[in-house]
Amino acid sequence: MTDIGGVNVAAITPRREGPEIDLASAFELIDFLGQSGVAGIALLGSTGEFTHFTLEERARLIRLSVKRSRIPVIAGVAHTSLAGAVFLGREAVDSGAAALLVMPPYFFRYAQEDIRQFFLSFAAQVGGSVPILLYNIPQFGNGIEPATAVELLETGRFAGIKDSSGVWMNFLRLNEARARLGFSLLVGHDALFTPARNAGANGIISGVASAIPELLVALDRAITSGNAARAQALDTRLQEFLRWIDRFPAPAGIREACAVRGLKTGPRATVLAPGNEIQVAAFRDWFKNWLPIMLEESKHA
Repeated sequence: MTDIGGVNVAAITPRREGPEIDLASAFELIDFLGQSGVAGIALLGSTGEFTHFTLEERARLIRLSVKRSRIPVIAGVAHTSLAGAVFLGREAVDSGAAALLVMPPYFFRYAQEDIRQFFLSFAAQVGGSVPILLYNIPQFGNGIEPATAVELLETGRFAGIKDSSGVWMNFLRLNEARARLGFSLLVGHDALFTPARNAGANGIISGVASAIPELLVALDRAITSGNAARAQALDTRLQEFLRWIDRFPAPAGIREACAVRGLKTGPRATVLAPGNEIQVAAFRDWFKNWLPIMLEESKHA
């Protein structure tokens, strides 16, 4: 995956009570996604709720998923410490992961120069045998400012960046650098996928695609083939879905949609307020009616 692009899925992580990763259900999800036409599967990112699981569980899921999957697996190796991220990175490389997805250390706040040094140290310790993707998701941790990202990408040690900030100006600055440096620029915020892909983004790592990969694949094909009318219609469907799931804590809505499709997700990370439970029930009813329409439109795309 030296040139990472197209539609890649940010997969949910099915789990048991405890919580523990439900490997059997994870393999069923991998099989489902592998048959959907996506380019790759990213495990244990934010949509995969990696913070709930031990280092050993995460390493095991990556190792077994690489063996199971028919398409490339991108391993999320974020951790609060450099040592933890390096451990996961080395385990993922040894397991045959196609690429590594690395956040800055999260929870505690770090300055941009500290974040820059973290990534340089990670790359030096893990090595260059597998592409390393920077992962910017400031909503859930320390953000990577565009200037810092460009400095890191200029070193040649990183294959690209997944920008989940949802800030259009950030995308424009990174896209300008991409034209000069040739790295993979991947959207991580589904709402911006269509304009960003039209503007030159290499692709997406999409949490939504965990539940509705067919829509993202069809939308990507419409964009890359120049079918603007079809792309606009499919993007309208995507925005409909996003408006619903944005009502819930991430990634609860995506997990509910997966469950409606018959995929085993396991228990939620936490309880929801009674009013939100009513909204979840309404979303499930809406999604059941919306799904066959979306699938038919995506098939024709």
